[in-house]
Order: sequence, then structure tokens, then C-alpha cells
Amino acid sequence: MSFQAHDLAGQADALTGSAQQPLAQDLVQSVDWLAIAPPTIAAVVGLAVLVTDLFLKDARKPLLGRLSVAGLAAAALMLLPLVNGDRSTFCRTGAAGACSYTADTFTLVVQFLVLGGALLTALLSVTAVKDAERGLPEGEFWFLLLSSAAGAALLPASRDLATLIVALEVASLPAFALVGLRQGDRRSSEAALKFFLSSVTATAVSLMGISFVYASTGTLYLTEVADRIQHVDGQLTTLAQTGVVLTLVGFAFKTAAVPFHFWVPDTYVGAPLPIAAYLSVIGKAVGFSGLILVTVVALPSYADVWGPALAALAALTMTIGNVGALRQQATRAYSAVRLLAWSSVGQAGYLLVPIAAAAYSDDPERSIGSTVAYALMYAAVNLGAFAVAALVGRTHSLNRVTDYRGLYASNPLTALLLAFFLLCLAGLPPGVIGLFAKVTVFSAAVDAGLGWLAVVMAVNVVIALFYYLQWTALLFRAPAEPTPGHRVPAPLTAAITVAAVLALALSGAPQLILRFTGTGLF
Repeated sequence: MSFQAHDLAGQADALTGSAQQPLAQDLVQSVDWLAIAPPTIAAVVGLAVLVTDLFLKDARKPLLGRLSVAGLAAAALMLLPLVNGDRSTFCRTGAAGACSYTADTFTLVVQFLVLGGALLTALLSVTAVKDAERGLPEGEFWFLLLSSAAGAALLPASRDLATLIVALEVASLPAFALVGLRQGDRRSSEAALKFFLSSVTATAVSLMGISFVYASTGTLYLTEVADRIQHVDGQLTTLAQTGVVLTLVGFAFKTAAVPFHFWVPDTYVGAPLPIAAYLSVIGKAVGFSGLILVTVVALPSYADVWGPALAALAALTMTIGNVGALRQQATRAYSAVRLLAWSSVGQAGYLLVPIAAAAYSDDPERSIGSTVAYALMYAAVNLGAFAVAALVGRTHSLNRVTDYRGLYASNPLTALLLAFFLLCLAGLPPGVIGLFAKVTVFSAAVDAGLGWLAVVMAVNVVIALFYYLQWTALLFRAPAEPTPGHRVPAPLTAAITVAAVLALALSGAPQLILRFTGTGLF
């Protein structure tokens, strides 16, 4: 009897071992360090800045800014070895396409946008931190900026829902602190609170939606979700549909789409100006990257749900954003920053158009390429506009639109560059890249059969022309009072120059922007 029991136990152990062996092998994952180098470098430099800050005297704190700029430049340069082919890591063995991190064309373009934008923000911040005279703690500021940039660079490479949410929060949580980091400033604290509450709500809604999707499909990998959600058991259909809707609502918060935009104007005004610029570009890149991955990659079978929803959100967002910018009073305190904030809401509406079109298009990859192309244009010229606003804000602390009157008389080159940035945002020559990007988005809507959305976009472009041209004309009017020229700090000059060079290069050869915005998602 004992021999028989021992034999049965041995057979059971053998069966258990054979059943567990493939699972154990499946959990063994190799790491492609080159593929994950860009976000890793940003994170490591952030930790180095935090530790170095402990040992530096106040007089040597500016070294942290230079180290941060160098770290972001190194992270951006590490994109070059990845250009030649797609690379994936943190993959399950034996499961084709089940990877947590993929460095494809879409990933690299968005990471270039994120790290390049963070680098320009860092250049702006060097001057802002110095001007703040210890109002901004340098070690904490640079650590938070690098941490947020690392999360933002990780997000477009995320190919499972867990990594996606973690990257989203790593990008967002330091941004809350950056907005409210200015000591003794009530506007900064209020802006951080509004931003925090809206983002936490979005995260909670997204997490609930993702948990419902996981419960109905049994997987977190985007490609597997796309396959399994089409064959969900009938009893779980309602759970899956609810998960899809909640996930979309959560990401709509992150993109500042109307009606989830209420935090934008006050947050931009209360935040340090470089951080407002960062949120307007990198914050949008994070939200839209996540939205693209969730809709086009994970939920293509629900295109009949998210397509009409995003089309309606696009129309509403661009209209409310442009009308809000149009209503700004030029003499109101911080009206220049508020105008750029409302303008960024309107631009978010344009960015939503090609994603909505992907639901109706036979070639969704081309539609997504239009969104990425528009995002690249918007990043270069909007960061340039914020850089000029930072320059003017050094002598006009209230940063009103009327403070820009006669800028050409005191600083001709800066005025010409701001006029060029505003014309790009408006989509008028000589801002060819702005016109090209808008035509690309417009054609994506028309090709997808969304003629009504193309008409709404055309109307909004005309509305936007008024306030962009009004601001541009003000630059060349006679100044109300003589304004002496002043020296521009080198980091601020570098930020304006880089943004101008990018915008001018893309205006000279706009076809280049589409050549490098193929998504590689399919």
C-alpha cells in the first residue's frame, strides 16, 4: 500500500513538474538594453541629480541644470541606433507579439517628440530657475522633470495595459509637483490641486475600465486583448463594453478633450512657464499616444464605439478651445498664457480628428501618421511660442497680450520668430508646416468619409485666424511707450533657436514629416 501511494505521489509530482515547466520558461524574459535606453537614461540621470543635490552647495546648484540638459540630450541621441529596425523586449516566450515594450517607428517618433520637447523645456527652465531666486528648489525641480520625461518616453513603447498605466502615472505624478513647486504662490498651489484632482479622476476611471477589460479577456497585452475581446463569452459582453467606455473616458481626461479640459487655463497660468510649455506639448503627446494604443491597437473591433465618440469629442474640443481663445481680453493679467492654453485645447481637437478617422478608414496607419505629423509640428512651434513668452515675461511679469505691442521695435528677430510661430499655428504662409499639417488632418477626415467633421475643422481654422493674426499684428504696431532692448540669456536663446530651426526646416521640406511618421503599429 505504501509503495502504491509513493508511486502515485511520484507520478503526480512528475505531471505537476511538466505542467509548470513551460510556465516557468514563459516567465523568463531577456532584456534588450539598447531598446530601453532612452527612458532608462532619463530616469538614471534623474536619480543622479537627486543624489548630487545632497552634496552641492547653493552656489553650485546650477550644475544640476546642465547635467539635466546633458542627460536629456544623451537620451534623445540613443534613439539613433534604434532607427533601422523594430525591437521588442520583456516578451513572453512562445507567445508571438506578447511583449511589454516595443521600439518601432511609432515609438521612436513619439519618443523623439517627448525627449526633444523635454530638452527644450530644460533649456527654458535653466533661466526660469535662476530668475526665481530660490523660489524653485533646483534639485527637486530637475529630478521631477527628468522623472516625468522618463515616464513620457516609456509610454509610447508600452504594449500591455499595466505598463501603459504605470508609464502614464510616472509621467503625470511629477508634473503635479512641478506645477505647485513654486514656494509661497497661491496660484501655483491652486493650479496643482486642479491638475491633481482631474488627473487622479482620469486614472481611477482608466484603471476601472482596464480591470473590466482584463476580467473579460484574461490578458493585459494589447495584441491579445484585440484578439480575445472579439470572442468574449456572452455573459461578459456587458463587462467588456463597460470597460471599453471607461478606458476611453479616462484617456479623454488625459488629452484635455472637452468637457475634460477645465483644468487647463488655470494650470498653465499657475505653473512656472516652462512647465506650462511642457504640459502643452509632452502632456498631450502622452495622452494621445495612450489613446492611440488603446483604440487602434487594443480595441480595433470596437471602432464603431470609439470612432463616433472621438469624432464628436474632436468637434467639441476644437470649437470650445478656439472660442475660449477668441474671448481672451488682451489687457487681462496673464492673457498671453491663457490664450496659448485655450489654443492648446483647440489644437487637441485637431489631433483627435485623424484618430477618429482611423475607425472609418481602410488604412488606419495612415490616419495615425497624420496625428503624429501634426503633433510634431505643434510641438516645435508651440514650444517656440512659449519660449518667446518666457522672454517677454522676464520684463513684463503679468505677461499680457498687450505687453507684446511694439516687440519688433525693441527686439526685431524675436518678434519675427514669434510671428512665424503664430502663423504656423494658424496654418498660414510662411508657416508652411502649419498649413501642411492642417491639410493632412483635413484630408484624413475627408478620406474616412467624415465630411461633417472636416467642415467643422475648416470653420474652426477660420476662427483661430482672428486671434492669431490679431496677436501677430500687435507685434509690429508702434509701442505704447519706449521699451529698451535687453540681453537674452544663452539657454533661452538656444531654446528659441532650436524651435525656430525645426519649424523653418519643416516648412522648407514638409514632406519629410510624413516620411518619418509611419506608425508601424500593425
